[in-house]
Amino acid sequence: MRLYDRQPAGTVTRARDLRRNGTEAEKRLWRALREAFPNARFRRQVPVGPYFADFLSIGVQLIVEVDGGQHAEAADYDATRTRFLESQGYRVLRFWNNDVIANTEGVIAQIAVSLREREGAAERRKDEGDRMQEKGAPA
Repeated sequence: MRLYDRQPAGTVTRARDLRRNGTEAEKRLWRALREAFPNARFRRQVPVGPYFADFLSIGVQLIVEVDGGQHAEAADYDATRTRFLESQGYRVLRFWNNDVIANTEGVIAQIAVSLREREGAAERRKDEGDRMQEKGAPA
């Protein structure tokens, strides 16, 4: 699924630049996500509407954001951004850079809990659709 459709010019270039110039915390979390959750198929710096998600798993609709100190002063912007992403059906998890660096295992554990919740909800929706089809109702 391409997320670049109907994006403004320069979106692909910006995403590539963000991936090339990630923070140390982003690089560390990227390695940890790929190792811990290979089936979640996370992507980095993915455009979602007017924003770029640090890490996105489309399959379970989960976004993981890694925030540096500048986000302390941008709380209103981040709240607006999170509301938009959630309105698109994504769950958003936020972690501070220093948490990712100092406690990568703890961050991965929190992401694992959220992934299980999201995967469980997706499985329940699938099961409900299967039952509806068995009863002859349109899914």
